[in-house]
Amino acid sequence: MNRALADVWPPLLDGLVTTVTVSFSALLLGAPLAILLAAASRGGKVVSRAAGLYLSFWRGTPILVQLLIVFYFLPFLGLALEPAVAATLALALNTAAFQSEIYRAGLQAIPQGEIEAAEMLGLSASQTFFRIEAPQAVRLMLPALVGEMQALVKNSSLVSVIAVTDIARRAQQVAASTFRPLEAYASALLFYVTIGAVLAYIGLLLERHLARRAKR
Repeated sequence: MNRALADVWPPLLDGLVTTVTVSFSALLLGAPLAILLAAASRGGKVVSRAAGLYLSFWRGTPILVQLLIVFYFLPFLGLALEPAVAATLALALNTAAFQSEIYRAGLQAIPQGEIEAAEMLGLSASQTFFRIEAPQAVRLMLPALVGEMQALVKNSSLVSVIAVTDIARRAQQVAASTFRPLEAYASALLFYVTIGAVLAYIGLLLERHLARRAKR
């Protein structure tokens, strides 16, 4: 068994780095767009409809198809991307649609009375947002954002179809070269479970930290 793990784990650890890099990069790249989409949904009719179309497409179509479109369609526009870059872009565009709903719901959960009180005290819109809305919204959104990050890591397993050497791709390669499919895919499963557990733990620590700060 130890010999099997010695054959399986080194390539999977390399795939782990790719999975984490692609997933976190997509999350960070998608965040600014998600904020814009959340703001657009509260804007005028034309802007809100445009945001709605974006959300309908990226939330309503399979991620696998989105990956293939980004990877194969962009070269027709003269923009040839490396597989890992194309995968990150596709996942970023996808997660932006889901993150925007989290941000919108978090901001809508702030009592309107608190915003009106801030206005009466003479706070500007930016001061109200950063001092009143944002701190409360972050605490409300954190569990959903952790869940979205976990979903993003799981969805990243599909990037192997465009030759990105993530955990899933490495598991396929190891299974084919060592003839140990059980060990390869069981190890890949363990890696994904571990990532999810670590993210959940980090989210719990952040929740507790924010809760302590709110009580001060």
